[in-house]
Amino acid sequence: MGYAVTRKGQVTLPKRVRERLGVSPGEQVEFRLGEHGEVIIEKASGEHRPEHFTRWRGFFGPGPSTDEIMAMTRGDDR
Repeated sequence: MGYAVTRKGQVTLPKRVRERLGVSPGEQVEFRLGEHGEVIIEKASGEHRPEHFTRWRGFFGPGPSTDEIMAMTRGDDR
């Protein structure tokens, strides 16, 4: 389901989003673009929440290099 944008460029934040951000009427939010073009909404007066996968970065250790991934994709036996 989409949300209508007014002539002034305004959109009402759904209740579940307001609750998740912990914002009340009169408080401010910030909009920024994420690394992959996604729009991230954060409460302006609070701490910035980490991006979705930030907390997992490095959790499983270093992954294969780009060359190794390409070799696996091509089926190279190097």
